[in-house]
Amino acid sequence: MSASLNITSATVDPALLDLPWELPLDVWPEDSIAALPKGISRHLVRFVHLSGYIVAIKETSAELARREYDMLRMLQRLEIPCVEPVAVITNRQSDQGDPLEPVLVTRHLKFSLPYRALYSQTLRPDTATRLVDALAVLLVRLHIVGFFWGDVSLSNTLFRRDAGAFAAYLVDAETGQLYDGGLSNGQRENDLEIARVNIAGELLDLQAGGRLDETLDPVEISNGIVAAYRSLWKELTGSETFAQSERWRINQRVQRLNDLGFDVDELAIRTDDTGTKVRIQPKVVDAGHHQRRLLRLTGIDAQENQARRLLNDLDSYSATVYPGDEDEEMIAHEWVARVFEPVIRAIPRELKGRLEPAEVFHQLLDHRWYLSQNENRDVPLAEAVSSYIDTVLRHRRDEATLVAPITSAITVPTEAVEDWRDKV
Repeated sequence: MSASLNITSATVDPALLDLPWELPLDVWPEDSIAALPKGISRHLVRFVHLSGYIVAIKETSAELARREYDMLRMLQRLEIPCVEPVAVITNRQSDQGDPLEPVLVTRHLKFSLPYRALYSQTLRPDTATRLVDALAVLLVRLHIVGFFWGDVSLSNTLFRRDAGAFAAYLVDAETGQLYDGGLSNGQRENDLEIARVNIAGELLDLQAGGRLDETLDPVEISNGIVAAYRSLWKELTGSETFAQSERWRINQRVQRLNDLGFDVDELAIRTDDTGTKVRIQPKVVDAGHHQRRLLRLTGIDAQENQARRLLNDLDSYSATVYPGDEDEEMIAHEWVARVFEPVIRAIPRELKGRLEPAEVFHQLLDHRWYLSQNENRDVPLAEAVSSYIDTVLRHRRDEATLVAPITSAITVPTEAVEDWRDKV
């Protein structure tokens, strides 16, 4: 190995030094190569065993390797699904002193496969559609953070099976560019057209090799990414206008976004003479984000899904009662005192052992939403609490562990539960 070898890495794995960097990548010994399926690439890529895991090594130029390494690290900080950059290796030389190509090293994504490995004999229509839908979701996530990909394709993506669907991960960021001010509509449309053309070409290639279901139309499938992208983008970024009496539709919109796998970072509500205009800006966050944020702001220790629902109500409270730039911790303290705690205190003493407080509040929000939908009106919180206690909580006796004599006392009458929504 050349003494001038240069390794750029945030955390250098010493085992990197043991790899045969003095050899061209295409002649590396078989005992170091991992036999994994590869996608199509313009560069030579080999999978290699390293310290109990597998890395992908790609030969490229020093400039492109450093640029892609930095871009992948930035996308990871933005919590975008992508491969993990490990190192950039430059100044490689053979034993004879001849220069060798620099490489980018990334960590192989466990349980992921390139699209060509997701079928045995032929790619079926439903699988092709799900791959394109997964890629559409990834593209929307990238565009939301201001990333222009420039080479969107199935080949530049890895897919993980996900409960009957697929999750897509960016592999190749070589042509990408991150814009602080976000992307223009023209840039988004350009990426979308690149995706449509590349996907059609990739599927036509499979068709020419007899590896595509005969009922599948490559052009129709590739057009599907346009439809899937536009539908998702509209759901995530579109504005919605509705009457003051239909404020329950705010939670409905947030729930749809949660179901799509997106979380709400900002909820701005603007009121005018005709109704209320709602703008929702989604943000992809990591697992446990809601639990940590709720504990930090309120001291309430809840499960992740419970925390997400409580934070949705807190954010709605903040956007409606304090539309300006008020202190987040002050608003959270007020929400706990005015909304959360009065609801929990309103639960009859004999029913308090049925569910933990966060689950009670979560179920109450669900119950109130269903009541509002069924009755086509904004049901007051106190009314929802009374209904929830009588029709839901009292029927959970099989889960109760009573440690005190049964009593019908209520610490706070449900009428005393203050509904902040009635104040605005």
